[in-house]
Amino acid sequence: MASWLPETLYEILGQGPAPSKDYYQLLITRSQVVFRWWKISLRSGYQSTKPGEAKESHEDFLENSHLQIQIALIFGARILDYVFGLCEGKFDFLERLSDNVLLIILSYLDLEDIASLSQTSHRFLKLCRSDQLWERIVETACEVTPDMRALAGDIGWRQMFFTKAQPARKRKQSGGSEEDRQL
Repeated sequence: MASWLPETLYEILGQGPAPSKDYYQLLITRSQVVFRWWKISLRSGYQSTKPGEAKESHEDFLENSHLQIQIALIFGARILDYVFGLCEGKFDFLERLSDNVLLIILSYLDLEDIASLSQTSHRFLKLCRSDQLWERIVETACEVTPDMRALAGDIGWRQMFFTKAQPARKRKQSGGSEEDRQL
């Protein structure tokens, strides 16, 4: 399965903690951890400082506590844990699926699951809030009329779901409208 993976498994850029203005890149490939830095300073002693780079194999990175500490200080403990997982061969194949495939999968989830998933990463937050997802959900919840499409163009499909489609879906699940239940 690892052969399905692209050469670059993960990449992140960031600035060092204040008061540093230095920039850093962390690149994880199939075989290496590459850590690059660029010193940014107006001080005369640092103006001629060249960018630096450290390359380690996955196995060597797992034993290099100095590099691990640098990564944790700059990018945080969560990123360090993620890099450890990649170096140990724990790949997140769900994150590697295309947006179109993920939108199809997400459209089958319960609302609570969509809300939880949106909190896991920036990518899933974007997908869980996307009009493409909510259009699919609305279309499965109720029949979409041309007027609904026009309104969704103005207010968005997510808002459309919570104002129009979800109440219709609840009536459908409970066996009719409020008036029908009273009769």
